Amino acid sequence: MSKQKLGRIDFEINRLGYGAMHLSIDREKRPTDEESITLIRRAVDELGIDFIDTADAYCLDESEKGHNERLIAQALEGERRNRVVVATKGGCIRPEGRWERDGRPEYLRTACEASLKALETDNIDLYQLHAPDSNVPVEESVGTLRTLQEEGKIRHIGLSNFTLDQLKRGMGEADIVSLQNQYSVMSTRAQDELIAFCEEQEIIYIPWNPIGGRGNAPEIGNLYETLGEIASAHGVTPHTIALSWLLNRSPMMLPIPGTRKFEHLSENMKALEIELSEEEKERLNDL
Repeated sequence: MSKQKLGRIDFEINRLGYGAMHLSIDREKRPTDEESITLIRRAVDELGIDFIDTADAYCLDESEKGHNERLIAQALEGERRNRVVVATKGGCIRPEGRWERDGRPEYLRTACEASLKALETDNIDLYQLHAPDSNVPVEESVGTLRTLQEEGKIRHIGLSNFTLDQLKRGMGEADIVSLQNQYSVMSTRAQDELIAFCEEQEIIYIPWNPIGGRGNAPEIGNLYETLGEIASAHGVTPHTIALSWLLNRSPMMLPIPGTRKFEHLSENMKALEIELSEEEKERLNDL
């Protein structure tokens, strides 16, 4: 696979990463720590994955905050750590398993320092504000990340779940290199203006849930049928085609599909090799 420099980051990576969330947040389906560590190591060693997305809030509740980050740190012990860019997030809390936001400067500093410890590093490659806190001005939250960057604790700053207006406000406080929002071929096109802005500003767009989405039953049914037809023509799964569509959608796109199974992860990586025809892209765009 060919690595490249995306946007304004100072490292080269493959354009398909791995979202590690599913290794930690589901009590019933969660693999053992040993299984998760093995999966991550195989992803790096056998598939060449070199961008892993995590968050301190990827856990069952506050009592095990940082669970996902600790898994990644264990999996990347030794020389593997030099081959992988790790992106984490702060600004969400998990009281009794709920998802709540906390963008206060004092909390973000504590969260960042806890992530440094969990990831066993003194500098986080990409630290993202997990979501804006309606009780705290965006400028205060992002300004705190800029201060942490100036202190050498953060290499690059990213934002997540931000609107275009909030992104522009954040850019007034710090150099923002990435935006992580929900987007997929199955979602609405509400993010199109935001994606166009990210292209213009050379901001990496990291779509979470890059294979799923929302829509009414007939639309989703038609889309699945079309994905299936195109997938059959290329000898891959519909999920692989959905990821390929994202990669073709914008040069700033960096999908991070998540899975608990190595075979699914291996199939996802085939999206890097798929060349969709103009007709195939138009069929998916029309839906």
